[in-house]
Amino acid sequence: MTERALTFGAAAAAYELHRPDYPPEIVDRVLVHADGDVRTALEIGAGTGKATRVFAARGIAVTATDPDAQMLAELRRHVPESVTARQSTLEAYPEGEVFDLVYAAASLHWTDPATRFTRIARLLRPGGVFACFGGPTRLSDPEVRAAVREARSPVLSDDRAPRQEVTPGQGGLEWPGTELAASPMFTDVVAAVVPRRSEVAVDDYLGYLSTVSAYLMLSRQDRDDVFARIRAALPELVAVSSDLRIHLARRV
Repeated sequence: MTERALTFGAAAAAYELHRPDYPPEIVDRVLVHADGDVRTALEIGAGTGKATRVFAARGIAVTATDPDAQMLAELRRHVPESVTARQSTLEAYPEGEVFDLVYAAASLHWTDPATRFTRIARLLRPGGVFACFGGPTRLSDPEVRAAVREARSPVLSDDRAPRQEVTPGQGGLEWPGTELAASPMFTDVVAAVVPRRSEVAVDDYLGYLSTVSAYLMLSRQDRDDVFARIRAALPELVAVSSDLRIHLARRV
């Protein structure tokens, strides 16, 4: 998984261009859960800073981390000077600092499942909030989805990110809410969905796919081949959903 997690830097500019931005509603939900008491935040896997910007815009002092130097270089082009950018994984981040908020935007699945919540808890002050949010961009039309799945199958059988446990748990929670609810280090676990629907040009959708790790793992020849196959299966205007599932929890 580490090799796959480090593929994004080669597509940092495309990631910035084609990945959707995060809406201010995400910050609103976090601040409500935290009773507004958030002055400092640590971001896990910040990428090009899509989420960094919406939190920094609220006056929160964000330390944005990412293991990929190319992603951090792109991040620095787009975030305010108040943001501290550090090259690190969650696992390598030094202990000793504590934050009001730790959050992961479409990145928690790249962390070590054996230690992730212990490490996050150590980085949070008592009563601090952990937030996890994200979701893939999916084709809305089931017939188009089936056509694309068939088109890519000779080269790539599955383009999803590494899967986590998704079986609904207590209160209908899914991962990572199920793990948070079972942890003695967290309480007040809640989940919500922020719906997002849009139509994008076919080239923009292919631009998004060019930032997905499953395609970045392919050789250049195979990637060009599968994108040509997918393009032939798509309409010129593509309906997509990019719903954000957000989980919030409080450090005991």
